Amino acid sequence: MSKSIQSINGQKIRFGAGIRDQVSQEMEASGLGKALVLSTEFQAEMAEGVAKSMGAKTGGIFSGATMHTPVEVTEQAMEAVAASGADCVVAVGGGSTTGLGKAIALRTDLPQIVIPTTYAGSEATSILGQTENGVKTTRKAPGILPEIVLYDPELVASLPVPLTMTSGLNAIAHSAEGLYAKERRDEISRLAREGIRAMAKGLPILKGDPGNLKAREETLYGAWACGTVLGEVGMALHHKICHTLGGTLNLPHSETHAIILPHAIAYNEVEVPDLLAPIVAILGGDTPSQALWHFSQKLGAPRSLLELGVSEKDIDRIIEVSLVNAYWNPREISRNGLRVLLMNALAGNPPSSSKEAA
Repeated sequence: MSKSIQSINGQKIRFGAGIRDQVSQEMEASGLGKALVLSTEFQAEMAEGVAKSMGAKTGGIFSGATMHTPVEVTEQAMEAVAASGADCVVAVGGGSTTGLGKAIALRTDLPQIVIPTTYAGSEATSILGQTENGVKTTRKAPGILPEIVLYDPELVASLPVPLTMTSGLNAIAHSAEGLYAKERRDEISRLAREGIRAMAKGLPILKGDPGNLKAREETLYGAWACGTVLGEVGMALHHKICHTLGGTLNLPHSETHAIILPHAIAYNEVEVPDLLAPIVAILGGDTPSQALWHFSQKLGAPRSLLELGVSEKDIDRIIEVSLVNAYWNPREISRNGLRVLLMNALAGNPPSSSKEAA
C-alpha cells in the first residue's frame, strides 16, 4: 500500500513497494507523453525494467550517468534527449543519475520523475553539483528540483550493505548540518531530527537484515527528510570538504561523507553544542561527534580517507581548494583547523573537537 506526501518544497512524494511500476500513471496525470529513462551503466537492467513497465511512454534509455555529473556526460545525454523526443526524464538510481536528470532539466526545463535506489537525498533538492575540468561546482535554481519522487523499498532491498550504511550516513550529514544552518527554521529542524531518527532506527536493522522492507521504507523516509533539509538551507564545512574531495580526487560520494562527518561535526560542535544536541539525544554518547563516530563504527562504515586512496600529499591541495571561496560556517574556518580535521580523517583517528584545532 502506497502513501503520499506533499513536500514543503512542492514535490509530490510517494512511498510503496512496487511503486516503480506506476510511472506511466504519474506521467498520464501530469499530461506527459514520453520519457527518456536515465541510469548508470551498473543499473541499466533496473532501468530497463522500469522502461518496460512504462510501455509506449518510454522514449529510450540512457545508461551513461556517472559520479559527480561531468558536463561532458550531460552533453552526451542531451543528444539522447533530442533523439528520443521525450517531454520528461525518469531517473532511476542514486545521486549520479539524479544529478544527470537535474542537469538535463537545467538546460531544457523538462519535468523529472525520480526513482531513488540509494539514500543520497539529492532528489529532494533544487541543487545540482556538476564537474568540469576536475572542478566541482554547484548550482541552485527552482527548475532543478524534480517534480515527482517515487520511493520503492524493493529497489533498495538489494543495495549492498556497505553502500546502504554509507549512503545512510551521507543522508544524516544533510540533517546534521541543517541543525546549525544559518537559514534554519522550526520546520527544518523538525525534519532534520526526523531524518536522523529514521536512519538511526533503520540502518542497524538493515546491517543484519538487508531485505527488511519495513526498515528499507523507514530509511527511505529518512532520506527524503534529510534531503529536504539539504535543499532548504545552506550547508557548511562538511559539505564543502566533501565536494572538494569528490571533485578534486574523484572519490566515491557516500563513503567520503561517511568518513568526514564526525570530524566536521567535531570542528563545529564547540561553537554550537546546543544546536547539535539532538544528535546525542537520538544516537547516545557524550558529544555529537563521538555519537556519530561510534554509530559509524557500529555500521561498519569506512573510517579513513586512506581506505579511499587518499595520501598525505593530497591534503595540502584539498586545503587550498577548500579555502578558495568564502562560505558561512558556525565556527571560523582556519587553515590549521582544516589540517587537523583532514589528518584525523586521513588516518582514521577519532574526531577532535578541541578549540586548539583553530
